Parts: sequence; structure tokens; C-alpha cells
Amino acid sequence: MADREYPAGKTTAIAELADEFSSATATVLTEYRGLSVADLRELRRSLGEGTQYRVAKNTLAKRAANQVGVSGLDDLFVGPTAITFIKGDPVEAAKGLRAFAKSHDALVIKGGFMEGKTLSVDEINKLADLESREVLLAKLAGALKATAQKAVAVVAAPAGQVARLGAALQDKKAAAGE
Repeated sequence: MADREYPAGKTTAIAELADEFSSATATVLTEYRGLSVADLRELRRSLGEGTQYRVAKNTLAKRAANQVGVSGLDDLFVGPTAITFIKGDPVEAAKGLRAFAKSHDALVIKGGFMEGKTLSVDEINKLADLESREVLLAKLAGALKATAQKAVAVVAAPAGQVARLGAALQDKKAAAGE
């Protein structure tokens, strides 16, 4: 994109968008044509904390993304575009966007960017299919606890067998000595 002088207001908008792009763990671009202000407010609430849904001019957003090294999104900046800046769990935000898009046909997920690579709509849907970080951590903790319990049982088993063997020998000696 050619260097171009923008008025102060647009330069500020580009800088703010660049900050959002650089601080986000992931971004998802959507088309919002046909959504009312109330719908957008509902969408923002459903995405929760750590996620910002922002409508931006395509040329300014494209410029800001390129400034901070977010590439591969230029083709998505067409038509009315809103950017979801995700600073929390990308899985939860993807689930929220997909659920909202299912109930509001006007919201169309275009693609996104995460960990240095562009995301297709299918990849965002796969991300939404994952379980949340908290659920995965709980499952991991449960698996570790179960593994620890099995280890204790394996270690304790020979001691129990020795005790039972000792008791059986003692019973046999007592029976033989009588």
C-alpha cells in the first residue's frame, strides 16, 4: 500500500486499530450488513470480556493491519466489515460469533488471523468446535489425578500382597504347629 498522508483524525484511527491488531491474540472479520444497532449491542455482550467488536473503514483497517504485520486479510476488507479483536480465549469468541451468526443470518464470518497466519471460515468453525481452555484444563487435571491414583494403587498392591502372603504363612505355621 502506497504511503499516503491522512488527516489527523484518520491517522489517530489507524493508530488505534494498529494497537488493537497488535495486542489481540486473534482477530475475526465479519460482515454485519443488515444488523440493527440493538443486534450489534447484543453481539458485543455475547462475546464477553476480552473481546472487542469494532466497525471500521476498510482502507483504515487494512492500513493498520499491514502496519503491524497482520497480512493476508486484504481480500476480506470488502463491504461493511467489522473486526472482532480477541484478547482472551479465541475458542470462546469463535463459539460466540458462530452462535450469533446461526441466529442472525445477517452476520457473515469472513475469516481471521491468529498466531501469524490467516484463518478461513472453516478454521474458525473448527476453533469454535474445540472445548474451552477451562474445560480442557479440568479434563487434564482429572486425567492427572486418575493417573496418580493408579500409580498409588500399583505401588500399594505389592505391599498388600506381601501382607496377605505373610498372614497366610502365619496361619499355615499356626495350623501346622497345632
